Amino acid sequence: MTSTRQLAKSAGFGSVVGVALMLTAFTLIDFSGWWTARTISNVVHFSSILALIAMGQALVIISKEIDLSVGSVYGLTGIAFITFEHSLGVPGAVIAALAIAAVCGLLQGLAVVRGGLPSMIVTLGGLFTFRGIIYVWTGGSVRNFSEAARENWLTKLFGGEVFGIEAAVLWMLLMLAILSVVLKFTRFGNHLLATGGASDSAESRGVRIDRVKIITFVMCSVMAGFAGIVTLADQPQTHVTIGDLLELEAISAAVIGGCLLSGGRGSLIGAVLGAFIVTSFRYELIALGAPSSWFITFVGVVLIVAIIFNQKLARWAGHNV
Repeated sequence: MTSTRQLAKSAGFGSVVGVALMLTAFTLIDFSGWWTARTISNVVHFSSILALIAMGQALVIISKEIDLSVGSVYGLTGIAFITFEHSLGVPGAVIAALAIAAVCGLLQGLAVVRGGLPSMIVTLGGLFTFRGIIYVWTGGSVRNFSEAARENWLTKLFGGEVFGIEAAVLWMLLMLAILSVVLKFTRFGNHLLATGGASDSAESRGVRIDRVKIITFVMCSVMAGFAGIVTLADQPQTHVTIGDLLELEAISAAVIGGCLLSGGRGSLIGAVLGAFIVTSFRYELIALGAPSSWFITFVGVVLIVAIIFNQKLARWAGHNV
């Protein structure tokens, strides 16, 4: 019993259970369709893109905030990357696009912290504002990458393959490793967990919770923007609706992965597994010929179930929620 309780204390425990149940169900329902190299490769690839966004979202949720704008930031950064490439080249476009993403996160973080506004309202405004900027900037149509840009070494580094492995997967694993070290073994990580878990106590101990939250919003936006760049480096043709509703999938992945909306508890590995679950169900529903509306229904139902499950699991493991 004690070992089980210890296991449950891991914020990502629920996502592991979820993946196991999902794979069992898919094996029973569609063994020949699911267990193929092509299917697994596609699911892992697109899961990696969503996981990059979900990890950033997880950091914000751990700080007891939420970011509804990541889908629009993802799209805006991707559009900026393609647009700036013609004048700045691929390296310059990457830097400029990520700078835009960072500014988006900074402005929203300042509005939440300095303005004392709820993050849900601020980032909901950001969702519409950044999406509107995309439409105004592009006029409804987006340029394509030049042939030279597609052959650029940096484009291939972000969107190609390394030893037969999709670059998106490798970048996801690298960011998972870096952010896990930051969260578990650095002062900032300790301050982040304290900010979300007990902000009053953390502030009384000298933790600058305002600065922590602002940095977290910037990190979240940069992660979303980086995911947009990785996506378009691999598939350089896009449209103005890129990233639409992606924020819902990212939040769902983070919550399925063990993040409590009450803050102070979360798992980056869990967010990655949550992204795998969300992407897998999308792929399998399409493979089975289900209407697209079923996926949105699935996301909503699973999000509610995950919230209830994580809260009960956290209480059973002795975590205050």
